[in-house]
Amino acid sequence: MSEPPSSNRFDAIVIGGGAAGLLCAITAGERGRRVLVIEHANRVGKKILMSGGGRCNFTHLAATPAQYISGNPHFCKSALARYTPWDFLARVDRHRIPWHEKTPGQLFCDRSSKDIVAMLLADAQAAAVQIRTGCRVHTVARGSRYQVGTDQGCFESDSLVIATGGLSIPKMGATDFGHRIARQFALPLRPLRAGLVPFTLHPPVLAHWAELSGVSAAVHVEVDAEDGQERPGFSEQMLVTHRGLSGPAMLQLSSYWPDGAAISVNWMPGESAEDWLAAQRSDHPRRSLRTVLSDRLSQRLAVRLCEQLDELGIPTAQSLAQLTREQMDGITDCLQSTRFRPSGTEGYRTAEVTLGGVDTQALSSKTMEARAVPGLFFIGEVVDVTGWLGGYNFQWAWASGWAAAQAL
Repeated sequence: MSEPPSSNRFDAIVIGGGAAGLLCAITAGERGRRVLVIEHANRVGKKILMSGGGRCNFTHLAATPAQYISGNPHFCKSALARYTPWDFLARVDRHRIPWHEKTPGQLFCDRSSKDIVAMLLADAQAAAVQIRTGCRVHTVARGSRYQVGTDQGCFESDSLVIATGGLSIPKMGATDFGHRIARQFALPLRPLRAGLVPFTLHPPVLAHWAELSGVSAAVHVEVDAEDGQERPGFSEQMLVTHRGLSGPAMLQLSSYWPDGAAISVNWMPGESAEDWLAAQRSDHPRRSLRTVLSDRLSQRLAVRLCEQLDELGIPTAQSLAQLTREQMDGITDCLQSTRFRPSGTEGYRTAEVTLGGVDTQALSSKTMEARAVPGLFFIGEVVDVTGWLGGYNFQWAWASGWAAAQAL
């Protein structure tokens, strides 16, 4: 690779113009470093723009290591502790971007995700960060410095930061570039899979539930893997789709789902189905289960659950007073733990994140630098750290980017 001109020499090159890459470059630039951001898409921040329904759930005030999945759950502690949601919020407030707290801790832009991208671009310009979009990297080499060959020329730097994300949503330009660079420099990778992604159902099961497409319900969901491992459950909205099950509850659960495991759905989260049913029987003995369920749940969902109970021999059209103790127990079980066994997920096509990635054992938790390759850093989604839905992945992007910038 030929020697680049002095104008193409930098203190640091950041490959990837997403959340992590931009904040890393800005922070390093604010520290007086000469930084270049290389982005293969025609603009930076594409995933930022589409996030949060176009309003960007840019952080979660309650972000702690407990909301992150990693082969090493302790790895994210340092960065998250040193760059908090309040630190990023201070930057947002300096730009006078209006925001709101949609649910406890979840912060969204009032207007548009464009405000966050505009903020990052303004801060990059103020920090003299150079950004090249539509720039494809062909080669990365390491000698006395890092040399990055692109279709816009050759660039050289003391440090190289990989912020290229994962495989999620390929139509947005996602690639395995970061994983290939890790392999090039002999860094280990943890297995990759789609996370925060809708479930698909087998055709016979889908045939029973597809008529509920568009129906949303507040539920509590858990993985029923029967393997002895503890996994969190989630009480949020579930959405039935023409392919299977989606909504925040299912997206959250997907990150913990082992292939082939069953999922348990409680249609009455935070409430005892047994006590509710007993109260209905006491107060409305002549009403049918179908009637009282339609008052408690959506009518279409109530009808579907009653059809399922009818198939089990529990007559839901007769009065509650006529139900036997065994039938009451069967209804309680259905309301508390309807089981689905997904056929799979929709995969990277619709996944919000990629689980796995560069093994954190190979990185410094303080600086995100590869232990065996001085000057090479990995930040954001390309690293084996994945957050819950709700702004946690943005906070990891900001925190890991900031942590790396301190060492550039």
